[in-house]
Amino acid sequence: MRNALAGLAAILVGACAGGAVPGIMFRAEPPVTSASANIVAALFDARRPEADRARDATRHPADILAFAGVRFGWRVADVGPGGGYYTRLFAVAVGDEGRVFAIDRPNAPDRPPRAILAVAPAYPNVTVIQQGYQGWSSPEPLDAIFISQIYHDFHAPLGLDTAQINRDMFAALKPGGVLVIVDHAAVDGSDHSVTSTLHRIDEAAVRREIEAAGFVFEEASQVLRNPADDRTERVFESDIRGHTDQFVLRFRKPAA
Repeated sequence: MRNALAGLAAILVGACAGGAVPGIMFRAEPPVTSASANIVAALFDARRPEADRARDATRHPADILAFAGVRFGWRVADVGPGGGYYTRLFAVAVGDEGRVFAIDRPNAPDRPPRAILAVAPAYPNVTVIQQGYQGWSSPEPLDAIFISQIYHDFHAPLGLDTAQINRDMFAALKPGGVLVIVDHAAVDGSDHSVTSTLHRIDEAAVRREIEAAGFVFEEASQVLRNPADDRTERVFESDIRGHTDQFVLRFRKPAA
């Protein structure tokens, strides 16, 4: 018995040094897809309002969540959550052991409370952080940061220090964590003046800004592209609203 244990120990030590262990397989987690159990559960969550479900056909949330690679137990920041469309989905997709931090602006004294505040009571793993889009912090390192249709606003009309925001997001992520940005595409080569007039932003400009903070560009999804949008109209115009050409970019913080 002692010789057998010694032999097993030698095999395991060899494996740690880079050798193979006969008969023992170390399996990586399967890739996340739109059919993964956590994503299917998120889409069919009974707490989702009908207005959210009605938007699924154009927002393709299963594909977006799969592209982000969201898993049970993840810590996710949903920056600019609006009414909570993605916040609700993330809350189910990360499971009870996961956490979702909805990063929003503070309440304004002359306006109704921010809509995201109505979401958290139904999802115990959601925390609303109303520190604004710049200078926010999460109580623990993040696996993912998600920004949908609001990155352009950091430039205008909000006029924030976007370079600092990007550096702060890099610091907030765990090594190997992901940043996913969804936004309305501007005409290629457009400067940031279109962010205040059309509420669009040049995809290449976003890539340059995010990579300058240390992120590595990983992949672009085509699921929200719409070639029928010539990218010259305001995103709120009735004929294009909800159907704009949008880019979806995934960046990663290097693991080491």
